[in-house]
Amino acid sequence: MRPANEGRLVIISGPSGAGKSTVVRELLRTCPLPLQLSVSATTRRPRPGEQDGLDYHFLTHEEFARRRAAGDFLECKEVFGRGDWYGTLAATVTAGLGGGKWVILEIDVQGALAVLERHPDAITIFVHCGSLEELEKRLRLRGTETEESIGRRLEVARCELRDAEHYRYKIVNDTVSDAAARICEILARYATRPQNV
Repeated sequence: MRPANEGRLVIISGPSGAGKSTVVRELLRTCPLPLQLSVSATTRRPRPGEQDGLDYHFLTHEEFARRRAAGDFLECKEVFGRGDWYGTLAATVTAGLGGGKWVILEIDVQGALAVLERHPDAITIFVHCGSLEELEKRLRLRGTETEESIGRRLEVARCELRDAEHYRYKIVNDTVSDAAARICEILARYATRPQNV
């Protein structure tokens, strides 16, 4: 049995373009629970304005490989085509949970399945925009994607939507404020439950 004041682990996933990052930002801004977004580690170089430990934990390829071999990551993957690694450090999550925070992992489906092996009691939420047609429309409205990129994202999204069955809750992001409010309502129900439920 875990301590009563220990936090909860929340996994939020969804296809690229579904607006999950925007929903998570709104959730952090408006939900009264002690939420904390987990800071991922990456081997990519910082972009202008990004700060180590705040935006990402920036690691060299050698340090990332060493920590991966040591089992320091709950999940990690190489982003093909770019050659950079991204991952969730177990110590970051453990520290947040131990401090009573509700730690949010905004990760892909494969990462979520890896985390669930070690944290089967995590609250899992899949954010999507209702259909592949709606997702394609949103990607085109961005105006930043090539046809090839849109096709690739839609193919990945098709697989992710099939894997949505692994998630306890599915939220359609009609509007950011409504989606964030629905997620906050779901989480609030867990605030009164014993930790092992």
